[in-house]
Amino acid sequence: MSDYDQIQKAAAEVVRAIAPRLPRIGVILGSGLGHFADLLEEPVSVDYGQIPGFAQSNVIGHAGRLVAGLCGGTPVMVMQGRVHLYEGHPLSQVVLPIRTMVASGCKVILVTNAAGGIRADLNPGNLVVINDHINLTARNPLIGINDDRLGPRFPDMSAAYDPELRAIAYQQAAAEGLSLKEGVYAGLLGPSYETPAEIRMLRQIGADLVGMSTVPEVIAARHMGARILGISCVTNKAAGIGGTLSHDEVKETANKVTEAFIGLLSRIIAALKEA
Repeated sequence: MSDYDQIQKAAAEVVRAIAPRLPRIGVILGSGLGHFADLLEEPVSVDYGQIPGFAQSNVIGHAGRLVAGLCGGTPVMVMQGRVHLYEGHPLSQVVLPIRTMVASGCKVILVTNAAGGIRADLNPGNLVVINDHINLTARNPLIGINDDRLGPRFPDMSAAYDPELRAIAYQQAAAEGLSLKEGVYAGLLGPSYETPAEIRMLRQIGADLVGMSTVPEVIAARHMGARILGISCVTNKAAGIGGTLSHDEVKETANKVTEAFIGLLSRIIAALKEA
């Protein structure tokens, strides 16, 4: 089965599950940020394992389900957790959920993640708007024969993170009383955390944040023409800058900013509906 056919099959199942209300805004929730999906009005959820081709996430802090519902009256589709390359899944399977969201009608995707802060002013608890990324996974979801039904052979990535959506994020953060920072996200394969030497290298090449997700998803979604807003929650200082790194610290810090994070996402979604 081709990637296109797999995406259409998954999208058809998802649409059947959430019909008749089809969202135009999709949200991907990173480690420790899944509580947003629990607060949706009139939710309908489908476990990843019940959607054709989807892989089930095995990472703590990722519920592994697709949730459709209302956020302040706006229909949204939410990935409550994601699957990662380091779990051993094929790259086509890692990006299948976001491709399915776009195929189901979500033309705007809000991508969130937990990230390590490289830049000196990025501290645990900061929310950072992603303005660009560096792909250091040595993988690309577009490798292979291109299917023009999905997108062009050589998609432009010069504005992968939509400037207009970033402006909306800043406006709504100010209305919420939040201070957002901005930076470049480096996506690595994982699952081991980076070494101090690797962090020094990342700083030299212009990375402000580091994580193990997001980049393949954004490439795949942009290939299909979706607009992307990326927001990182800084959950720890990167290796060699702070103390010992652990996934427990990631979840703990994400939990502390949950209220502010949910408030910001809700405002952004409301602004997108008006726009």
